[in-house]
Amino acid sequence: MSWTDQSIMARKGVAHGKPGKQHTITESEQGKYHYVYGPFAEPVLRVDPGAVVSCETHDAFEGKIRLETDVPSQILNFPFLNPQNGPIYVNGAEKGDCLAVHIKSIRPRGPQPVGTTCLIPEFGGLVGTGTTALLNQPLPERVKKIEVTVEGGVKWSDKLTLPYEPFIGTIGTSPEIEAISSLVPDYYGGNMDLPDVAPDSIIYLPVNAPGALLYLGDCHAIQGDGELCGVALEHPSITTVQVDLIKGMTLQWPRLETADFYMTIGSARPMEDAARIAYRELIRWMAADFGFDESDAYMLLTMCGKVRLGNMVDPKYTLGASISKKIIEASR
Repeated sequence: MSWTDQSIMARKGVAHGKPGKQHTITESEQGKYHYVYGPFAEPVLRVDPGAVVSCETHDAFEGKIRLETDVPSQILNFPFLNPQNGPIYVNGAEKGDCLAVHIKSIRPRGPQPVGTTCLIPEFGGLVGTGTTALLNQPLPERVKKIEVTVEGGVKWSDKLTLPYEPFIGTIGTSPEIEAISSLVPDYYGGNMDLPDVAPDSIIYLPVNAPGALLYLGDCHAIQGDGELCGVALEHPSITTVQVDLIKGMTLQWPRLETADFYMTIGSARPMEDAARIAYRELIRWMAADFGFDESDAYMLLTMCGKVRLGNMVDPKYTLGASISKKIIEASR
């Protein structure tokens, strides 16, 4: 038995977490990839709760950086980064519901080397940017292409191979009325760059528009906390997810469930505000669903809460606050 059989998705979802009809979104089926999250794009696919969808995602640069001699600033057209598959319309989803997305697998696709990381002028965690303006000259641009396979891992160099630890960097539902850049994380999800949004996790997203309108893309082969230079190991992928719908479960911010922990996710600037959002939402979740008094949850998280840094480079920063399921169960 998988842990997902006892997940919130299985207990509360319309499809009870059971896989339904299988679908694909290939490059040709997707056609135009999207660079904003919003309710104005025509759905590329309409599915019922339980649907399993395999998407051919692009890397964050839509494959435009091909060689280590390429100069990103001469090739990329900001803000056209983070191309998104979708939107996927989920039948029956209405504002105030919750979309549950079980990430089943992420596999690299395309000719090797499929991985790309680089240094981009005025972009990153340790350089001057447009919003943290400094007189220092930008770092020299640099591109590194890296071989990535599921079995062989991430071949950084002849001496060093890192594990393949894929996750979805950008995933979310449509805002109700806004059209927001796919570079931005917020209450609907978006560009959170949170490594825990990985295979065998379930992310819970608020539904703000009819059909939920799920977007996803920007898959990473591996990333350290913070996505420090602004670009993780970007790679095109075949990403397979299973969607379910939880009626009447109204979320203010995304939540994540794994075999081991519950997590709430906040995005804001400054970084401490993102942490405050995440911890506040976790306290309220513990009180609403697990029988805690809010003040007890507040004190307990002071003892054993964990914070995961997603990114510290995007227009807003993302942090996840979590608590072990073992602690929740022992407290009930």
